[in-house]
Amino acid sequence: MIKVNINKDKIIITGHAGYADYGKDIVCASVSSIVITSINAALRIDNKFLTYEEKDNLTINILGNNKDCLLIIENMIAMLKELALTYKENIKIKEERP
Repeated sequence: MIKVNINKDKIIITGHAGYADYGKDIVCASVSSIVITSINAALRIDNKFLTYEEKDNLTINILGNNKDCLLIIENMIAMLKELALTYKENIKIKEERP
């Protein structure tokens, strides 16, 4: 299962969806596409808005408050939530922010 933990200034994504084998998993591919596109879009607008690190998980640290970049991140979260509604067994989102 993919787990997405959302805090005020940090998003951590861990796991594998388990929908299909590695390389054929449409849920993992969807999450990767949504997240990578969102990170790249935000960085193109403001290259100091966020940092990210990929090790055993993907950690996104929100450093700025650029309005356009925040909208991109909110859109990313909304798309991940929509995906989680369809694939409840494969992706779980935990949100801990005001």
